[in-house]
Order: sequence, then C-alpha cells, then structure tokens
Amino acid sequence: MRVTMCSVGRNYDDALEQAGGQESVWAHCGLLGPLRIGADDWDEPASVAPKIRTVFAMLCVHADQVVPTPALIRELWSEQPPVSALRTLQTYILNVRKLLSQVAGREPLEIAEDVLVTRAGGYSLQSSGLRLDWLDFMQWADQGRGKLQAGDGHAGIRLVEEALGLWRGSAFADVPTGPVLESRRLLLEESRLDAVEALVDAKIETGLHQEVIAELASLTSEHPFHEGLHAQYMRALALNGRRARALEVFGRLRARLVDEIGIEPGYPLQQLQLTILNSHTTKHLPLAAG
Repeated sequence: MRVTMCSVGRNYDDALEQAGGQESVWAHCGLLGPLRIGADDWDEPASVAPKIRTVFAMLCVHADQVVPTPALIRELWSEQPPVSALRTLQTYILNVRKLLSQVAGREPLEIAEDVLVTRAGGYSLQSSGLRLDWLDFMQWADQGRGKLQAGDGHAGIRLVEEALGLWRGSAFADVPTGPVLESRRLLLEESRLDAVEALVDAKIETGLHQEVIAELASLTSEHPFHEGLHAQYMRALALNGRRARALEVFGRLRARLVDEIGIEPGYPLQQLQLTILNSHTTKHLPLAAG
C-alpha cells in the first residue's frame, strides 16, 4: 500500500517525545517495511540471512514474552524441520545477539544476559531501550483515533499521520514468514488500512477533502472491493464539486461487485449514491462500512 498523505518530516525521536515516550533508546527496530535495526540510522538494511530475519522478527513481535523454541522452529521450517533444527536455531540466536551487540556497542555476553535472554523453553527479547516501530504504530494510531473520537481533530490527525509515517513499505517486506508472522503481517496491514480510513475521514470532516482525493484514487485501485474507501472517495469528489466522477466511481464498483462476486453494494453506499444524486453535499452522511 502506498500512503503518501502523511507528513513525515519530523524526526522519529521528536515524534516519540511528543507522543509521551521518555525512555532512553539505544536501538531502533523496524519491521514496517524491510527489516531495519540501528542506533539512529533507518536507511541501512539489516545485513543478515533470511532465516535470521525470521527469528529476529518473531522476537520483536513478541517482545518481553517468551517465544517457545518449538514455535521458532515451526516458523522457520514449518512441519518438516531438519534433524539439526535445534542446533541451527541456537546459531541463529547467537547471530541475532551479535547483531544487537554491534548496534549497542556492548559485549554479546551482556546482550545474552540483559537483552536477548534464554528462558525456560525459549527466548525473550527485552524491549527496554528498544524502539519497535510496529508497536509505536499501534499505540500512536490508537491515541490518534481516541483524539478524533473526542473531537480533537487536529491532534488526532497529527498522531495518525505520525503513525502512518512509520511505514516504509509492506510489513516484513524482506522477512520470510511462517504462520505466526504471516498472521501478524495481515493484522498490521489491516490496522494500517483502518488508520488510513480514520485519517481520510477526519480530513474530510475538517474540510480537507481536496487533499485526500489523489490518495483515495490510489487506495481504491489497490483495494478494488473495499466499500469504505470507495465511499470516502465518492464523498471527497462530491465535496470538491465532482459529482459526476463520484457517481462514476460508484458505478464501476457496483459493476465489479456484481460481475465478480455476485453482490450489490451495501446499503450505506447505495444511500451515499442517492445523496450525491439529490444534493450538492455529502458532508453529513456517515461513511459506508468497509
């Protein structure tokens, strides 16, 4: 998904401070795009083998939890692990510790004791001092939606924009995923889409409908059956005086739904079409559900 409407000029740590984060950070771990880990440089990818990326991603998405050894083996090799799976996994853990020690400027033994620790039955990545972009995204997006629901549109828009600005591409873009990471990837991508919808809705309600039209054109192309995004696109076009184009968007979506799935658009979207036909504004019509 391409999201370009977010302002990402502010520094990551500045945004964190404004969102309330006070912890001293020694490493940034990025999963919202190609895998990144570094003290302060997000431009360099993590130069590690694919399966080590999988192990590191599993630890990051379960930070401060014990990830059982069998779960790691299953994520790496599905239901057919090699005879040497346990020994190979231990080597991967050692490599992750070396990577963390290089970033932190600490000895691998310290990392093993304080950061990536061995627990009964598995391993645990301690999040103290780490910035995990996926976690910040979830927290900032939730805070932003809370502000929007409370009627603070400007603060809500800023927070949701900051959350979306953490994305650098698809989640786990260069990480081989097994069943656990794939389910987490789908969850993150769906959360991203929810945040985009919340941001677009807020901008439309605050009169910034012209600002979101180009982005909605792209999003509806990427999600051709998503009625919520099409409803937002139709509203933004109608509010910008392009009622004919808004009705054309509805017509194309309806044809696609009928021809490829055999269903009609939902009732809210049909009501939006009628409103556009019969008035010059859709400002007060609720959005169709996605």
